Amino acid sequence: MAEKTYDLVIRAERVCTTAGFQPREVAITAGRIEAMEPLGNNLSGEQVIELTREEVLLPGLVDTHVHVNEPGRTDWEGFETATRAAARGGVTTIIDMPLNSIPPTVNVAALAEKVAATEGKRHVNVGFWGGAIPGNKADLRGLHDAGVFGFKCFLLHSGVDEFPPLDPDQLEEDLGELVTFDARMIVHAEDSRTIDRATQPEGDQYEKFLSSRPRSAENLAIAEVIARARWTGAKVHILHLSSSDALPMIASAKRDGVQITAETCPHYLTLSAEDIPAGNTAFKCCPPIREASNRDLLWQGLADGVIDCIVTDHSPSTLELKHLDTGDFGTAWGGIASLQISLPVVWSAARARGIELEQVVEWMASKPAALAGLRSKGTIAVGYDADLSIFAPDDAFVVHAKQLEHKNPITPYDERSLSGVVRRTLLAGQDIDFDKPAGELIWRGKA
Repeated sequence: MAEKTYDLVIRAERVCTTAGFQPREVAITAGRIEAMEPLGNNLSGEQVIELTREEVLLPGLVDTHVHVNEPGRTDWEGFETATRAAARGGVTTIIDMPLNSIPPTVNVAALAEKVAATEGKRHVNVGFWGGAIPGNKADLRGLHDAGVFGFKCFLLHSGVDEFPPLDPDQLEEDLGELVTFDARMIVHAEDSRTIDRATQPEGDQYEKFLSSRPRSAENLAIAEVIARARWTGAKVHILHLSSSDALPMIASAKRDGVQITAETCPHYLTLSAEDIPAGNTAFKCCPPIREASNRDLLWQGLADGVIDCIVTDHSPSTLELKHLDTGDFGTAWGGIASLQISLPVVWSAARARGIELEQVVEWMASKPAALAGLRSKGTIAVGYDADLSIFAPDDAFVVHAKQLEHKNPITPYDERSLSGVVRRTLLAGQDIDFDKPAGELIWRGKA
C-alpha cells in the first residue's frame, strides 16, 4: 500500500499540543490537521516545513474582543487593517464587537451590512457578536439564528450614542430572553451611578482619571450581573476585568453554579497606573489600567481559573480623538490598540513571572475558542483547522507604532522591547497571502 501524501507536513521539535510541547510531525490536508506523529516518522507531504530549533508551532490565537469599527468609523480601523494586524500577530480568528460601527450590530439588517463590509478584506477568520440595547429584545433571536456568537451590552454609556446601555432590570429581561435559546450575554460591567458620583476626569494627570473610574464601579456592576444571572439561569461573561476586588465574587458565583466566565486583557496584565506618563492618552481605556498590586492579583486570578482567558479589547481610534495635543485624559477616546502584538506583550510578562508559553497559548487560543463555542479552532490536534503560527519565543524586538498594520499609529507599547516574534502565520494550512484575503466568515455552531 502506497504511503499517504498529505498537502503539508510541518516538523518541529516543539509543537504546542494538548499535552504541552512535543516533538511532532503535523500533517494537513484540505485545511485540517489529519494526522500527528512523533518527530522522525517522516510523514510524506506535497510541501514540508521544517522549523528551526528556536521556533515553535502554535495554534492560531482566537481573539473574541476586537472593535473593527467598519462600516461607519473605518477611519478608526477597518477589516482590511484589523485582519492584517491579526495575521501578523499570529491571531487567526477574531470576533468583532457590535458597536463603534454604524450601524451597530443590533438587528439582522445591520449584521448584513457588517458582513458586506468584510468582503475582500478578511485576512483571517471573522465572526460577530450581536448587540443588546434598550428596545431590541425582539431582534435578539433573529441575530442568534443568523449565527452571532452571543450578545454584548453596556451598563453605562458606551462612548457612542447609537449603542445605549441597559439598566439592570433591562439586563435581567434580556437574560430571560437569551436563556430560552441558550445564548450568552457579554457585559461591560461598570456602574454608571458610581461613576457619575466619582471625581470628574480632566487634565493630564492619570491619577485623576483613575479615580474617576473606581474599582467600586466595576465591583457593583459585576455583583449586579451575577445576581441577574443567578436569578435567570442565563450565561454571562464579564468583559475586560480590571478590578481584582471582583475576583472572590466571580469565584464564589462559579462555585455556586452560576454560568459566568471572565476575561482580562494584555494592558491590565502588563501596564500599571504608577508608570503611565502625564498626558500620554495612548494608555487611556475603560475600565482603566490600575495599580501594580492589582495587576499581580489579576495574574493570580488567571492561575486560579477565576479569569478564563486573555483577549485584546482592541479599540482603536483616530489620532485626533486621542487628544495627544492636550494630553487630557478626560476628553480623549478610551481604547487601546494591541491586536498585532498581543502575544509578545503577554508572553514577555508571563515568562518574567515563570509562566510557561503553553499556558499563555491556552489563555489566548483554546480558552477564547471555548468561550465562543468554536469546536475546530485554538488547538493543534487531529480534526482541528490548520490555523497555525510559527513563533520564535526567544527573539526580541522593539515595537514601533508606525510599523504596525493598525490603521492609526498609536499604542501604549510604542518603543517597548518585547520577547517573541511571529515569523509565519498559516490559515487553513496555507501561508497568509496579503494580496489574496482568504479568511472565512465564521458562525456560531459551524466552526
